[in-house]
Amino acid sequence: MKTNFKRRAFVKYLAFGSATIGTLAFGTEKSGESQKAKKPNFGMIFDQNKCVGCTDCERACAKVNLVPKGQMRLFVEDKTDPNDRMNKRYVRVSCQQCVEAPCVAVCPTNACHKDSLTNITTTNANDCIACKYCIVACPYDVRFINAQTHSAESCNFCLDTNLKNGKEPACVEACRYDALVFGDLNDEDAHISKLLKIKDSLRMRPECGTKPSLRYIPAVKMGV
Repeated sequence: MKTNFKRRAFVKYLAFGSATIGTLAFGTEKSGESQKAKKPNFGMIFDQNKCVGCTDCERACAKVNLVPKGQMRLFVEDKTDPNDRMNKRYVRVSCQQCVEAPCVAVCPTNACHKDSLTNITTTNANDCIACKYCIVACPYDVRFINAQTHSAESCNFCLDTNLKNGKEPACVEACRYDALVFGDLNDEDAHISKLLKIKDSLRMRPECGTKPSLRYIPAVKMGV
């Protein structure tokens, strides 16, 4: 059963009060260093064993984030082997929310940046000049120029929409099969962190050195 994303679990990162992200401690480093403040690293798990390819997540994302028709922040790709239809296999294709984000590094106007409170990679449409540097730099080919805002765009975990209102990303809310899990990877008590400790997971194109925050639990092949 999906664990609901409680408003209080996210409001500590978006609160407008006197507390700041720098005052929050998230545990002790493995190196044995004393506890120190740590920014969050929000990530997501996509479980191939649970995804049925219904694409409810695609529609929810487009609706909540007002993505123009014909464009997508995320899509579910059918990677099923045509010679093995028994084993359906789907892959979520979207921004990987890289810790070392090349899109941020190449942006000449800082329109593409890490949000100061949540550390989520996002884009300020007002500052974007549509130079497409970020699109070229992205090794995952998931960025695009929004046809209405004329700004570069990609999945930002619904930072300006659902998360702003203390909800989970639209795709997570829409998934009826618990194939998506969202949370702070730097919080050892978070459901996503506990799940990754007991489940094998993969990162897309780890050789790029971008340290993706989107993890994939690979499908277990059924049958002979």
